[in-house]
Amino acid sequence: MPDKPLPAWSIADGAYGSDRHGLVCGFHFSARHAGRPFALHEALDCLATAQAADAPDDFIWLHFNLSDASAEAWMQAHLPLPTEFFDALHEGSRSTRIEDAADHLVAVVNDVAFEFSFETTEIASLWLAVHPRLVVSARSQPLRSVDRLRQAVKDGAHFGSPMALLNHLLHDQGDVLVRIVRDATLQVDAVEDNLQHRRFRAQRTTLGKLRRVLVRLQRLLAPEPGALFRLLRQPPPWMAADDLDELRQSTEEFSLVLRDLAALQERIKLLQEEITAQVGEQTNRSLFTLTVVTVLALPINIIAGLLGMNVGGIPLADSPHGFLIIALIVLTFTVVAGWLAFRRRD
Repeated sequence: MPDKPLPAWSIADGAYGSDRHGLVCGFHFSARHAGRPFALHEALDCLATAQAADAPDDFIWLHFNLSDASAEAWMQAHLPLPTEFFDALHEGSRSTRIEDAADHLVAVVNDVAFEFSFETTEIASLWLAVHPRLVVSARSQPLRSVDRLRQAVKDGAHFGSPMALLNHLLHDQGDVLVRIVRDATLQVDAVEDNLQHRRFRAQRTTLGKLRRVLVRLQRLLAPEPGALFRLLRQPPPWMAADDLDELRQSTEEFSLVLRDLAALQERIKLLQEEITAQVGEQTNRSLFTLTVVTVLALPINIIAGLLGMNVGGIPLADSPHGFLIIALIVLTFTVVAGWLAFRRRD
């Protein structure tokens, strides 16, 4: 390893996820300096340096892009990772969890895409394996929380242990989720304002979309507090007390976010019910108007049909006041029919 830190531009920002074997970024941490970036061909040397007896506080972080087909094969061939990590990559269930496996912490963390626009397809998973000397993370698409963590490392943030890195990631994820809840709340407020002004036609789609996203977020994040509590009760022996406290704070943050998600879903449900009631009321008014018009037109249609027959014996055919008499009869029946219709409505 060189004595001087490598420049931050040694891994170009424009080559995000384009390194060999899917390496997005790699950083070497030690007690003497913040994270130093390195390329894939230096990864094994950095890992050997971090595992040396004279560097007890050193560890490395490797972040991979699983869209590269060779990324998983390279990790299996060169990194000392437990089988539980690779099993998690292929499991159908992607519920958030953290498990202790052979001196490693295997974590599945659900996050949102970097350009999140409240679409269910923009929620993806991040897989992590945490060891006292090694942190490996892998994802299939760019995620906001891990990108914030990368930026913090590039800005010189110091992490004394792999668990400190994981706790920072969990805090970033909590901040992202809080921001999502706030943005969703603003959208719900706008829908509620439009609902008060009787503009609700275009709001039903917005509420349905928001509710689907929030339900998916809650379903993926709900197991996380329970998994964290289980880990807090039986932590691995290499985890420090300060890291346990930070993990406990992350657990509390996620619990608060989940509670806010549930409250916002209930509010959306009530708004959807209100919109449904207003749509039903408007439909009833339209049907009533159509019924009144039909009833009012019924007398004149019946009389016009009778008088329009080409048969003999039509009454008042020779009377000079026949038209006036028929008009008064039609008017009388129309007034009576209208009175009966509005009386039934009341």
